[in-house]
Amino acid sequence: MKILLGSLLAIVSLAWGMDVVATGGSNGGTLPWVIRQEALYLSGLLSISLMSLAMFLSTRPAWLETPLGGMDRVYLTHKWAGILGVSFAVVHWLVEEVVGDILKAMIGREGRIPKEQFTGFLEVMRDLAKDMGEWAFYLVLAMLVITLWKRFPYKTWRVVHQAMPVLYLMLALHAAMLAPTDYWTQPVGILIALLGTAGIYGALYSLVGRIGRARRASGTVTAIEQPAPDVLTVTCQLDNNWRGHRPGQFAFITFDEKEGAHPFTIASADRGNRSVSFQIKALGDYTRTLGKRLEVGHAVKVEGPYGRFDMARQDSSAQQIWIAGGIGVTPFLAWLDSLQQTPSKVSADLHYCTRDRTNDPFVARLEANCAALPGIRLHIHGAQQGETLSAADVAAAQNGSRRSEIWFCGPQGLAEKLKQELGRIGQGRFRFHQEAFEMR
Repeated sequence: MKILLGSLLAIVSLAWGMDVVATGGSNGGTLPWVIRQEALYLSGLLSISLMSLAMFLSTRPAWLETPLGGMDRVYLTHKWAGILGVSFAVVHWLVEEVVGDILKAMIGREGRIPKEQFTGFLEVMRDLAKDMGEWAFYLVLAMLVITLWKRFPYKTWRVVHQAMPVLYLMLALHAAMLAPTDYWTQPVGILIALLGTAGIYGALYSLVGRIGRARRASGTVTAIEQPAPDVLTVTCQLDNNWRGHRPGQFAFITFDEKEGAHPFTIASADRGNRSVSFQIKALGDYTRTLGKRLEVGHAVKVEGPYGRFDMARQDSSAQQIWIAGGIGVTPFLAWLDSLQQTPSKVSADLHYCTRDRTNDPFVARLEANCAALPGIRLHIHGAQQGETLSAADVAAAQNGSRRSEIWFCGPQGLAEKLKQELGRIGQGRFRFHQEAFEMR
């Protein structure tokens, strides 16, 4: 993610710099006004480029899962491209509105860069694009605020977020019509055209409802269980459109069209019968009331599978350490379920962190599955029993100087704590795999 975003920022900045060198940058203005003008152009270029990337990634391009490390990473890149894009839009607005007023107050209008003159249709379109860009800016800024405000209801956020393709098209028109004319004879113009095309494709693809359609299967709920007050087990039978899955992958599930799709990890292995099960934790308004609204026979749509939290990607030369926290145990349930079908010589230490091991709904299932797999050493850590997992517990499983590969799924706080502690004691011998499963 960082490499992709950093590379995009560098390429756009380089293209902008090439134009400055090619045109001289002055355009008849004095230095303060030239700096202000070029800052306006650069911030605008960076903003629309990042928003174009975010718009394209919103189409869930499965072919990017391999280079980016999974659909969760694609969505994380989409999220940060959007945040950075709006941030540069704020800079663009400040340079336009605030810096311009400051320069007028300090040195007056003298030395200001003359505006390009247009007539007829082009003049009308530029005026429209300027107004549309300003309206869209205020709206995407508000959207960023409610996206970062986690207490804002997901259902309302989803409806608001669906307006983004239209807002992007308004911003794309603003960028294309107000870009300097000389840009279209420079590499920066080619870059705007390429990124704009990708973004417009993403916006139109979203508006016509094509996102995820090719990977969508319909089905019905065949079983519902509630192993704990805050956990719901849902099993679904899907139609022939389901292409199967690998243990550890996730899917977007729609139980209610008004609510939309939610991502959940598939908690069962693929047995070739198109049956999938999910362990759903009550973490919000939607998941807390789901058990009351679902019944056997309920229609369901499942889109996927996605993700690269895949046992087949393990490094066979490294010692395996698996860490699950709470409902983060679901991909490991699928892994263990898969190993029951095809026993192998997989060797790993599985650490499961729970609040109360005595009443945890998954402990018995983990113990039963691991009992049939001699190579999997299960460690249960119950917080109420004073068995909190530490980096020392993880490192204790390491065999001499052999490298270890850690596969983690659980709370972000626990992940950061273990990463820091292992970084101090591990001396680079631990490789950490973790899904970025926060889609908002």
